[in-house]
Amino acid sequence: MSTSDLTPPGSLQRDHAANRLGILFMVVSLACFVINDALMKALGAAMPLWQAIFMRAVFSSIWIVIALQVAGVRVKPLEHVQLSVIARGLLDCLATFAYLLSLMHMPLGDAIAINMASPLMVTTLAVLVLRERVDKLRWVAILVGFGGVLLLVQPSADGIDFYALLCLFATLMHSVRDLVTRRIAQGVPSLVITLATSLTIMVVSGLFCLGTTWQPLDLRSTLLLAATALFLTGGYFFVIRSTRIGELSVVAPFRYSGLPIALVLGWVVWGDLPNLTGWTGIALLIGAGLYLLHREREGRR
Repeated sequence: MSTSDLTPPGSLQRDHAANRLGILFMVVSLACFVINDALMKALGAAMPLWQAIFMRAVFSSIWIVIALQVAGVRVKPLEHVQLSVIARGLLDCLATFAYLLSLMHMPLGDAIAINMASPLMVTTLAVLVLRERVDKLRWVAILVGFGGVLLLVQPSADGIDFYALLCLFATLMHSVRDLVTRRIAQGVPSLVITLATSLTIMVVSGLFCLGTTWQPLDLRSTLLLAATALFLTGGYFFVIRSTRIGELSVVAPFRYSGLPIALVLGWVVWGDLPNLTGWTGIALLIGAGLYLLHREREGRR
C-alpha cells in the first residue's frame, strides 16, 4: 500500500492547492525583483548610486512599516535586534551596492543570470561552513553550474569583465547572507528582518551620501524610487509567503522564472540579448540548479 493510499483525498487536494499558490507567489516575487532591478537600471545616471540606494531604502522602509501595521506585527527591539540580524543587514548592504553598480554597466539578463548562481554557491558554502554532505553527482552539478557562470562572465585575453566579476561577488555575498539568515532565531518575524535590513542599508548608504553631491529629486526620479521600493518590498513578501505555503522542493525551481522575465525586459527596453556563449552558460546554470533541486527533493523522499 502506498503512502497516498493512507492520505485522505481532502488532504492531498489541500497540499496541491497550497503548492499551486506557492508557485504563483514565487513567480510573482521573482517578477517583482526583476521589475525592481529594471527600474533601478532605468534610473541610471539620474543621481549618484549611493543616493539612489538611500532613497530606495527610505521608501522601502515606509512600505514595510505600513505592512507591519496592516499585519499587526509588533517590533520588539530588545528581543529582535540580534547580532545575526545586524550581520545579515550589512551583508545585504554590501551585496546590494555591488549588484546595482554592476547592473548599471551590463545587460539586465546577464546580471540576473549570474545572480542565479546563488543556489550553487549556497550548496558549496553549506559543505564548507555547515559541514553538510554532498555526493559526487551533486559536486559535478556544482562544477557544471560554475562553468555556466564562467561562460556568462566570458574571460578573454584582455581579462575578465570587471562588472561581471562584481556581479559574481554580489551573488557570493547574497549566498553568505542566506547562511547567516539560518542563524536568526525563529521567533524573529520575517517582516522585522526585512525592516532591519532596509534600515541598515538606509543608514550605511546615508553615510556614503555625505561624501557625494546630492542630486535634487524631480518628479520622475521620485516616482521611480517609490515604485522600485514597492516592487522590492513585494518581492520579499511574496517569496516569504511562497516558501511558507508550498513545499520548498516544489516551489524553489520556479526561482528561475526570473531569468526569462529579465531577458524579455532587457530585450524590449534596452535591446540586450546574450550571445551564443552566454545562452550556453545560462542553459548550464539552470540545468545544474534544477538538478540540485531534484536531488534535494529525492533525498527528502
